[in-house]
Amino acid sequence: MNTSNQGWKKYVLATLLGASLSATGYASQDFSSMQMQGIEQTSVDIDIDAAAKRLSRAVQFPTISNQDRDDFDTQAFTDYHAYLAESYPNVTKTLKREVLGDPRPYSLLYTWQGTDPNAEPVLFYAHMDAVPVPEDSRDQWLQDPFAGVIADGYIWGRGVLDDKCQVHGILEAAEMKIKEGWRPKRTMYFVFGQDEEVGGPEGARFIAETLEKRGIKRFAYVMDESAPLVPGLFPGIPGNTALIGIAQKGYISLELAINAVGGHSSQPPAESNIGILAKAITKLEAAQFPYRIHPAVRSQYRYMGPELPEAQQPMYKAVAFGKDGQMTDLEKQFIKAMAANQVTRAMLHTTIAVTMFNAGTKDNVLPPSATAVVNFRPMPGDTPEVIIKHVKEAIGDDRITVRDISASTPATAIANPDSDAYRMLEKTIRQTWGNDLIVAPFFVIGGSDSKHFQARPFAPDTFTITALQLENTKEFEGFHGVNERILVDEYAKTIGFFYRIFENLNAM
Repeated sequence: MNTSNQGWKKYVLATLLGASLSATGYASQDFSSMQMQGIEQTSVDIDIDAAAKRLSRAVQFPTISNQDRDDFDTQAFTDYHAYLAESYPNVTKTLKREVLGDPRPYSLLYTWQGTDPNAEPVLFYAHMDAVPVPEDSRDQWLQDPFAGVIADGYIWGRGVLDDKCQVHGILEAAEMKIKEGWRPKRTMYFVFGQDEEVGGPEGARFIAETLEKRGIKRFAYVMDESAPLVPGLFPGIPGNTALIGIAQKGYISLELAINAVGGHSSQPPAESNIGILAKAITKLEAAQFPYRIHPAVRSQYRYMGPELPEAQQPMYKAVAFGKDGQMTDLEKQFIKAMAANQVTRAMLHTTIAVTMFNAGTKDNVLPPSATAVVNFRPMPGDTPEVIIKHVKEAIGDDRITVRDISASTPATAIANPDSDAYRMLEKTIRQTWGNDLIVAPFFVIGGSDSKHFQARPFAPDTFTITALQLENTKEFEGFHGVNERILVDEYAKTIGFFYRIFENLNAM
């Protein structure tokens, strides 16, 4: 390689980037680090052996949310409720507990009355339900997914990571605080949902409506699950990150169907129902929604950008301070780089995912109907009406019907990272896991039940993070995958996190 030519190329690139920044007005903007400094890491004395055993027992209750809502194990939930009441006697004795939900009441609302009636309340959310374990994946599990085994330093089982570790982390910390005689200044609400994995229409939605009807004007802070702390999770950052969700995409699932004449496979028509629907799906997948930079992504790179390699910072600076409208060359470079990665690509547009395809009952019978389910995670502005119109135009076939089969929700509003609530959360993260990590806002490409709270005026500052450190991205695959597990020692820090955040909320 000719090093002199390489140096010249770097010089030219830097000159062009500088000119581009000057032309767009970014050059004068401060792009220094946004990371909080001077926070001392502290430890909390946790009886982790006892806490781990309680969590392992929780995994043994199969509180599953199936897509078929008639397939709902009510006994698993009622037994789990009783187990929580027995396991945390001080919480049961001190906090008001309600079992709510509509039409099925299996969600829990705990109220811990604060000492200052004028202080704005806070809300912590987690969910009790978990996704099913497909039968054809069970032989891939190293431990029985519902045995709650503690082995090799891990607690294993379906739901332990998503999201019972957070349910129990909150309750463990509250139990400890009550034993110590501590009381919250702000009234605290703990909400544990029953159906987050299918959108939360029965649990979180009903409780959010209930709290609004009870006259709560504003929460000072709302926290729900999202990404855990994982080294190497985000492209370009090999080190540890704590990503705080400040907004999330919406959710809608559409059923595409064709109903026509079936018949015998010995006399196939020119186009079969399955073929027609498959062609429609192919057309839809080719008609992707356009890319754009969400304001939450701009906030994300205002915090992350200064911590990334210096050569890339002009691009991230352009993103951080850019505005909607005409795309600059640097922003186009950013979109090109992001679109090359599966995770970051999803942050740029409304996604299209074909998740189910059903047709046929016998090998020599042409089915009279065929259906497919397509899941979309919408960006702001892409309403169900906009998406259905897009689907119909992309398919261009009146034989295909399109029907919304989900509890559709729009993209959420954006929480403010320049707020006391965000700074309090970052302080608690650093007290728990230290300063050798990047803390940044995050545009959540999945979804959680916090949307039901954030959609209301009383929860403008809703932040999402799973307060748990994972060793590597391999552990992250346990979310909805096989061998879901968490480290026992890291679960102790989860409890310590909630213990500390209760204290910090009193000082906020």
